[in-house]
Amino acid sequence: MEKGPRQVLYATSARIGGIGLDAVAHETLRGLKDRLGMAIAYENRVSDLEPHRITTLRWHPVRLFSSLERKYYYGAKKKALDRVASRFLRKGSFDLFHGWSGEALLSLRAAKELGIPSVLEIPTWHRHKGNVVPPKTEGEILMENAPIPQRWLNQLLVSRQQSLEEYDLADLLLVLSEKAEETFVFAGFPKSKLFRMARGVDVERFRPGPAPLAFRALFVGSLIKRKGVHLLLEAWKKLALPGAELWLAGHPHRELASDLDGLPDSVKIFGFSGRIEELFRRCSIFVFPSECEGSAKATYEAAASGLAQITTRESGDVVVDGVNGILIPPNNCEALCEAILRLYGNPDLALEMGAAGRKRAVEQFTWDHFRRRVAEAYRAAMAIRQPQLV
Repeated sequence: MEKGPRQVLYATSARIGGIGLDAVAHETLRGLKDRLGMAIAYENRVSDLEPHRITTLRWHPVRLFSSLERKYYYGAKKKALDRVASRFLRKGSFDLFHGWSGEALLSLRAAKELGIPSVLEIPTWHRHKGNVVPPKTEGEILMENAPIPQRWLNQLLVSRQQSLEEYDLADLLLVLSEKAEETFVFAGFPKSKLFRMARGVDVERFRPGPAPLAFRALFVGSLIKRKGVHLLLEAWKKLALPGAELWLAGHPHRELASDLDGLPDSVKIFGFSGRIEELFRRCSIFVFPSECEGSAKATYEAAASGLAQITTRESGDVVVDGVNGILIPPNNCEALCEAILRLYGNPDLALEMGAAGRKRAVEQFTWDHFRRRVAEAYRAAMAIRQPQLV
């Protein structure tokens, strides 16, 4: 068996501890234990990691840019993190670098020069999303030649060309799903450079609840068109199911304003919930008709909560069609209507699929499973680089 690294440098512009990518960072570092050389993050919210092994951007000058529009500030902090990480790599004694797409270019260049194996985590798909894209698009040329100060602001953003260089520099790319993997294969990457990295879920926090008396469908996530919320609302209005409710847990975005006007009383919007597990436990099914995700964390939570799911292949690999849910094509209202109607009219099937989802989550998607996958990915990266180190 290939040996794992002894000292890892881990860098993320997320926080350590919380939800979403913040939780991913925390669980990754928990798995490293004494192999963690240094973690660099935007902020640290946990107390179960050795503080002397964590560096944050808490007092970094990039914080002065926080008043900028969100996309520019996010770009600035990612590039600041990358500069800090690359300096640590050059002056430290690390034998593996773990970074994130869009914030690791300088670090990956340093790792390559120093002969340090590297893994790059891809939170979504290849930047081209399975399309053929020219070296420079008209929009990119306009951004490069924009008048000052807009040109300066544009330089804070992570360019497509920078992301593509990161892909090439990294020894191993961590992709979240079969669909994500396909976008890299389409772009010419060999499968040997791709490692499937499913996420995890807390199966103690997310547990099945009693079956609700009324049929209740749940969506969790940002209320935006990319996640298919407009399609879900269209389907729900068409179906007008007697005695049924649709719960939406997430912040409405302006692009959905017209879709949210004049909603029937059966639709309830909860906004962000710090106790989201309670909403899962009070619902009958989970619906997530997204057209593009890495691997949606809500699908893991729904599975652990014992809910049958209606989702898309583009949302990740948690759902096996016909086993623990129903897969539908994205942007297909008719297919969505049929799937909802099928589970509405067959509560036993919904319960059966929900139980299968819970079993799948417990057997494959706990955070312990996730940490084992991280260790396996590190060994694979070391094995790729090892012949070059001999």
